[in-house]
Amino acid sequence: MGNAEVQSIHVHPVKAFRGLSPREAVVEPWGLAGDRRWTLIDDGGKVVTQREQPRLALAAAEPLAGGGVRLSAPGRAPLTVTVPEPAATVPVNIFGTKVEAVPAAAAAHAWCSAYLEAEVRLVHMDDPATRRPVDARFALPGETVSFADGFPLLVTTTASLDALNSLVAEGDRAHEGPLPMNRFRPNVVVAGTEPWAEDHWSRISVGEVVLRAARTSARCVVTTTDQDTGVRGREPLRTLARHRRIDGRLVFGQNFVPLSTGTIRIGDPVRVLG
Repeated sequence: MGNAEVQSIHVHPVKAFRGLSPREAVVEPWGLAGDRRWTLIDDGGKVVTQREQPRLALAAAEPLAGGGVRLSAPGRAPLTVTVPEPAATVPVNIFGTKVEAVPAAAAAHAWCSAYLEAEVRLVHMDDPATRRPVDARFALPGETVSFADGFPLLVTTTASLDALNSLVAEGDRAHEGPLPMNRFRPNVVVAGTEPWAEDHWSRISVGEVVLRAARTSARCVVTTTDQDTGVRGREPLRTLARHRRIDGRLVFGQNFVPLSTGTIRIGDPVRVLG
């Protein structure tokens, strides 16, 4: 693979909120430290994402010492939310799977509900080591995940984005391209590969951390949402449907599960181990 390396790292403290781009991050068994440990749920306990609420792209969550977050969004005064004390959990429905989580303080529910103009609650995953197993069809025993869509880490490559944007440009009548990588909300972006190389990786090392490929990443309507405005278009799903339909799924990126832990940094070498 030559001189492949980490170009950027992305952490999303609250699922569906704007991501952060630190220079380094700790890889834990269930994903990057602080990534998607918080999520919103509706009054029925179902996870609320940009699928239902594209305006979440404009909300931000700054991580605080101890695991809390400082929420901010257009038209709202910022709110500091601390990790809730151990308490009775509430059931969370994340894509049909039930997970237990601890509700934040009432002020957090009110803040998020006022921003979305919909009744939601903010909840915290207190123990990612036990709360949510990775889908057994693609997991090794004991593997768990935070509130990410399905797997601890999503890896994408700049070469694949360039290739996709070329395909978008060929068929684009609405001038929606080129698309930025934040449409795909990855954790790790790798530069220096061939286009679509990640489809075929089974194990890679990122610096000293070893990752196991679990499943290619099926893409949804969130990718059509401009992460700077919250406005939706038709790309990249229109182009993925034409060129990247694999086993009935529109695919971009590869999901991974850590086989070891440690700190990854921008510039770390990425090597294919198998």
